[in-house]
Amino acid sequence: MKNQNRVSKKLLTWFLQGLLFTAPVALTIYIIVVSFTFIDGILTDVIFNILGFRIPGLGLVVILAMITLIGFLGSSIVFKPLLSYLDKLISQAPLVKIIYTSIKDFMSAFVGKERRFTEPVLVKVSREANLEKMGFITQKDLSNLGIPDTKVAVYLPHSYNFSGNLFIVPVENITPLNAPSAEVMKFIVTAGVTSFENKTAKQPE
Repeated sequence: MKNQNRVSKKLLTWFLQGLLFTAPVALTIYIIVVSFTFIDGILTDVIFNILGFRIPGLGLVVILAMITLIGFLGSSIVFKPLLSYLDKLISQAPLVKIIYTSIKDFMSAFVGKERRFTEPVLVKVSREANLEKMGFITQKDLSNLGIPDTKVAVYLPHSYNFSGNLFIVPVENITPLNAPSAEVMKFIVTAGVTSFENKTAKQPE
């Protein structure tokens, strides 16, 4: 009976972890597809009735324009209080909060003022073999976790996969890379197959 309970708990834990990983992406794709189908269907009929011909993909253009407009309004002083209120309102819902904050944190890591992947580094993972990995510093202050300031959080992406591992690394094992973050990320996820567009980057000292 105890073994069955343990198995059930593990299965439930794995399911919730899988849901946490897949829900943000699946929800985003679902919203985009539904919005595209709805808007494209309406606009196609309207354009056809007015002009007598159809424009395929017009819904996608409208969705991209709307997202850009929302981003513009979100950066303005007038709409910031409204968006902040909606942000707090959504964050109060238990399940929605997990999905929403996951998407928000993930997107803000790449764009906006709070971008995380801006410091590409080399991490020495084996002194004996002189083995190093490429990654990005995501947090320097880990005092809230009881970790000393001699260590930092480094994200190591996987090659050919949109995933990775987070390591807490001693500062002395970090070597900054003099290269654009986007180029380093592309270099890592393609397993080093792609070449750097920035040919003038200097070697780290």
